[in-house]
Amino acid sequence: MKSYISLLIILVTLIFSSCDSKPEVSLDVSESALIPFPKEVEGLPHSFVLDKKTSLYIGEDKAVYPIGSQISKALAEDIGTKLPIIQKTDTTRKNTIHLVLTKETTIKSPESYTLSSNQDKVLIMASTPEGLYRGVQTLLQLMPLQSLEVPEWEGMVWAIPGVHIKDEPHYAYRGAMLDVARHFFEVKDVKRYIDLLALYKINTLHLHLSDDQGWRIEIKSWPKLTEIGGSTAVGGGKGGFYTQEQYKEIVAYAAQKYITVIPEIDMPGHTNAALASYPKLNCNGKAPDLYTGMRVGFSSLCVDKELTYTFVDDVIRELAALTPGEYIHLGGDESHVTSKKDYNTFLQTVFPIVKKYNKKVMGWEDIESAGVDNTVILQHWTNADTATRGAKQGTKIVLSPAPYTYLDMKYNDSTQLGLTWAGAISIEKAYDWLPQEALSAAFAKQVIGIESPLWSETVTRIEDIEYMAFPRIIGHAALGWNGEPRKEQGSYYESLAKELRRLDKKKVNYKK
Repeated sequence: MKSYISLLIILVTLIFSSCDSKPEVSLDVSESALIPFPKEVEGLPHSFVLDKKTSLYIGEDKAVYPIGSQISKALAEDIGTKLPIIQKTDTTRKNTIHLVLTKETTIKSPESYTLSSNQDKVLIMASTPEGLYRGVQTLLQLMPLQSLEVPEWEGMVWAIPGVHIKDEPHYAYRGAMLDVARHFFEVKDVKRYIDLLALYKINTLHLHLSDDQGWRIEIKSWPKLTEIGGSTAVGGGKGGFYTQEQYKEIVAYAAQKYITVIPEIDMPGHTNAALASYPKLNCNGKAPDLYTGMRVGFSSLCVDKELTYTFVDDVIRELAALTPGEYIHLGGDESHVTSKKDYNTFLQTVFPIVKKYNKKVMGWEDIESAGVDNTVILQHWTNADTATRGAKQGTKIVLSPAPYTYLDMKYNDSTQLGLTWAGAISIEKAYDWLPQEALSAAFAKQVIGIESPLWSETVTRIEDIEYMAFPRIIGHAALGWNGEPRKEQGSYYESLAKELRRLDKKKVNYKK
């Protein structure tokens, strides 16, 4: 039946495409693929018909113009027509889409927005450009699915369902982590990933920039880190690194999508690439061989050397200067050959270095043992008791429980890529879990969000990233925005089935 309705809509729009007046079309918003599903959705009787005469009004605030340009480009890709951008606010105009910044809002989140669509216009309102951008992603999902598949016929018009949406996220932090250390990914690949993350209102990209197998960020005061440490990858494949200008390019590109980059330099373990680059960082003064395997926990900076902290200070100083975001991720996991005393001494010395450069500490839950406070974000990945001890000290918590969120895990036994140590993670398992049950309910208010890590031991190409991430990360994004799986379980999967048609058009190599 739905296919017949879709065909009827196409025929109606064709019949009226040459007329001066617009057709009256009524679409049910349930036909749209809304992921994450908005907080409040009210269907309205009359749809907005978008055609070649439609204009985009964005107001006079310069911060909104880039958003207007992006929506105009996105719609052009769907319907073959680039909307003219008008830098005015005049919501009385018909046949218009409006992006309106307003202080008149009762929603507290900077990402909140309202979206109203009727036969005359579409109105997206928010108190921040970030909120407008999130609303724009919802608008694009309201576009009829036919726009993804029907040829660009001259005079074709498209209907957006009549609807009133009031929306804000449950969690402020909704992230994805990309490991570029085990295998290196070019700037264009990272940008491609950013583009896809933005579709689902993900707002943080955590870049894992160093590990035993590779050092991927230029540090000008220690050039051999990339010259030597960046020269290889898991399996002995091609290495690579980002110059500081390239890293800034990634950060700036992400910012256009209202995504904050958090860089990670893992320490004191996961440091073989650094130790191979500078022998003096080793306690014995000898450089180990470059490492191309997948084993973990065998390396450590020399905690007793003053040079170690000079090194860390230089790295943090240069990285902080390149990073507008609040946080520097220190890793801190799996430092098995560092004694507990040395591990804590090291971190207690490094925490103030991060603070000195006006940044805050983020780390895997393991860093809890060094003593943490309410300025720190702990990332829970495997030990809920450790994360809970951190929460008792006042830390913020980001949830990345490996059995649900680790995108490097196989989908099932037949998946060619990926690992299995945390178990297989099906599309259903990635979505159907309760974040509020990951830690004790007593610390629920300290949980600020969810992050989806993608480690790259078996991932070598952007196509591999897409395959392992999608569609599982869409479920994580929905959980981050909604706080829990929707009670109507079928509705998420129905929306996902429709959304995959958009990924088809974007040629995403998702898991079928």
